[in-house]
Formats: sequence, C-alpha cells, structure tokens
Amino acid sequence: MKQAQDIGTLHILNKAPDHPRFMTCLSSLSDQDTLVLIENAVLALSDADTALPRHTVALEADTEARGLSATVTGAQQISHAQLVELTEHHSRIISW
Repeated sequence: MKQAQDIGTLHILNKAPDHPRFMTCLSSLSDQDTLVLIENAVLALSDADTALPRHTVALEADTEARGLSATVTGAQQISHAQLVELTEHHSRIISW
C-alpha cells in the first residue's frame, strides 16, 4: 500500500453539478488526485455531460438515497468505511 505522501489529494465534493463549486473542484484536480462524490454531488453520475476524472468514487449510501445505485457507471461505489480508509492514505484532504 502506498504511503500517504505518495498519493495525491483527496477531494470530497458534496455540491450538485449545477453549483459553481462543483466545476471549481473539477478544474483543480491533478492526475494523482482522487475525487469522492458525496451527498448531491453523486447526481453527476447521471449526467452524461459531466466528464469525471479517472479516479472518481461515489459514496454508495448517497447514490442509493438518490435512486442512482443501479445506474451508476464511471465511478466505483464505496462504503463509509472505505471513505475512512481513503482519508487515512491521503496526506491532504479538501472538502468542497
């Protein structure tokens, strides 16, 4: 497993795709970063016009709460425990 300093920034995004901060977050990502979609940000998974980065994951509880879990493509779904693991393995975390 990589050490925290070897992994890019973990970006935790809770804003819907139509919120200005959503696009600001996407534009600040580097290739080494991981994007976690939570709360209303998971709505981006149903929007074909939203290009998500390669390292994108979505909180499964939030996709289920919004009726998206069966249709999620382009992002791995993770549990709360897996989100905690991601925070342990990234040296920098930004919440949007």
